[in-house]
Amino acid sequence: MASAALLLLLLLPFALFSETLAQTPAPPARSPPGPINITGILAQGGQFNTFIRLLNESRLIIQLDNQLNNSQGEGLTILAPTDNGFNALKSGALNGLDDQQKSQLLLYHVLPKFYTLTELQTVSNPVRTQAGDWGLNFTGQANSNQVNVSTGIVTVPINNKLREQSPLSVFVVEQVLSPEELFGNHTAAPPPKASAPEADKSPVDGETPPKSDAANPPTNDKGAAVRNSVGLGLVLSFGLIVISVLS
Repeated sequence: MASAALLLLLLLPFALFSETLAQTPAPPARSPPGPINITGILAQGGQFNTFIRLLNESRLIIQLDNQLNNSQGEGLTILAPTDNGFNALKSGALNGLDDQQKSQLLLYHVLPKFYTLTELQTVSNPVRTQAGDWGLNFTGQANSNQVNVSTGIVTVPINNKLREQSPLSVFVVEQVLSPEELFGNHTAAPPPKASAPEADKSPVDGETPPKSDAANPPTNDKGAAVRNSVGLGLVLSFGLIVISVLS
């Protein structure tokens, strides 16, 4: 009996501990992370209102969100132009594009793959964009995190990032990346033609064209011609008189 009582006393703590574990609720399972919201990330930056508006107006934001949150995709890299970058565009440059061209311009700022800034320093150029065959060239500087992106028309440094975590990178660019396919033919206006000499100008309606010197000889030349004619007549008359006297 003493042995049985001792055994019960030894097993009692284990029994109480087991009961406590049974009553402790299991921690809740971690829910999977929600979908990434590109608009929300850009809005936190505070200087991408024009870019957000254009993405929403074109409904490209829906396409990009779906592509980004597709588990089969390779992620995205967005080069987000600031409001100052859009304001720096030549007057009428954006309004001169139709809806399709505007969409192409926006997709030119999106790479169909997740890149870190370090990877962009050594990436093989040209890098394909969501605009299809319209590519971008990236160059890095040794011992520096700065990367330059070039379109063939403009070269823009990438100095800041909003996000750099798979599957999305968002980097800041201070200029709109202008593709040659849309803006390559925009050249400066030709210089004005040199004005024609006064003699070649056509007369204005209602004005009498000036008479040329050949058609209107100077008055002094007319007087000289008259005097020469009178003098020649006197000489001929005098000659006739002499001839009649001699005969």
